[in-house]
Amino acid sequence: MAHDDNNTTSNSIPAQQRVFGLGDHMALWFSLGVGLLVMQVGAYLMPALSVPQALAVVLVGSALGAGLLAWVASLGCRHGLSTAQLIGASLGQRFAALPVGLNIIQLLGWTAFELVVMRDGTVALTRQLSGAGGAEPAWLPTVATLAWGTLLVALAAGSMVTLVRRFVSRFGLPLVVLSLLWLSWQFGRSIAAQGFDAWWHRPGDGSMGLLAALDLVIAMPVSWLPLVADYARYGRTPGGALRGTWLGYVLANVWCYALGVLIVSAVPPGTDLVAALLLAQGGLLAFGLILIDETDNAYGDVHSGAVSVNFLAAKFFGVRRAGMVLAVIATGCALVLPMHSLEPFLLMLSSVFVPLFGVVLSQVAGRGEMPVETPWRWGPALVWLLGIGCFHAIEQLRPEWGSALPSLALTLVLGSLVRLAANEPHARYSSAR
Repeated sequence: MAHDDNNTTSNSIPAQQRVFGLGDHMALWFSLGVGLLVMQVGAYLMPALSVPQALAVVLVGSALGAGLLAWVASLGCRHGLSTAQLIGASLGQRFAALPVGLNIIQLLGWTAFELVVMRDGTVALTRQLSGAGGAEPAWLPTVATLAWGTLLVALAAGSMVTLVRRFVSRFGLPLVVLSLLWLSWQFGRSIAAQGFDAWWHRPGDGSMGLLAALDLVIAMPVSWLPLVADYARYGRTPGGALRGTWLGYVLANVWCYALGVLIVSAVPPGTDLVAALLLAQGGLLAFGLILIDETDNAYGDVHSGAVSVNFLAAKFFGVRRAGMVLAVIATGCALVLPMHSLEPFLLMLSSVFVPLFGVVLSQVAGRGEMPVETPWRWGPALVWLLGIGCFHAIEQLRPEWGSALPSLALTLVLGSLVRLAANEPHARYSSAR
């Protein structure tokens, strides 16, 4: 029986319940890395950059961002701990309640945002299938939101391990790969018809610098840092978790960013990316499969949010119950809140986790055993707060530099210095309180 079926995450995952192999990690993170939002962000790189510049930034940024993701995955697997437990070990059990609580809020928001993306996609798909040129029925967005929300509640009630190993790996992944192959072929043909050489040598307008573009690409894999250990802790070996997470996410991120660049280059300026996908030959089917794949992104947010809720209130919420409650709340938010308007707030909230994981890596990486449990660890906590300040200062003063890498580097270096100065004793870590 998988550990998530026990409705608790208060202890390290026992070795006999760690069932994810390299293929499971790859399938999960390839699937989570594919999304309409990733393609849309890829499209933002054009026409600011030339095509060679955009593709180079996509390759480098994906490799770096997925490397950080894989590093945290290996730590979660090595110690059998969730993200919340790693944060607790780094900042202290009580201080960890702040970032873990913020993580729950951001995951709830991103779940609602994913439901809105799926709702809007469903409405667009229905309009295309029906051939209706006018507005859709007023009830359709509500019904679509409730339908996706109900599916999410049902998924939250099940086993995460079973979902990954039996559905994502065996069925979901092949269908998504086929969809991406078909779309790549269709838009690649369109580029070839327009003239590949002209497309390749089209200059960028310089409205975005290379470092800012790199930051944009890194942002997507880094946004998964607060979730990755919640899944990697079920891995059999740290090496398998590291390699599987990195390979799966790099392939998905590079492919979807590059596809976004390809699509925006192949269609007239100002064309909506979703409309372009729907109008492509076979695009209806491919878009539908990618839309279904968005469900695992929403589920990933819900499950990780539930693990964090369980960390804070294990006496009251098991993982399944917390996941179902979060899915219901997210559905309500998607129905009543202007989620597209709230996206900047969610991105701002996400910024606190880039420097946080510099601290986590500085405190946990390289340890055979975890730090002794303590309620407060003021040194790492102050480094985290400095990192947040650095992130937003650079964003305001030097936006062309990008904020993610400098703030991450600062907290990684300062956190390592704090750790060396403290010279703390080590002990086997357990989050049971």
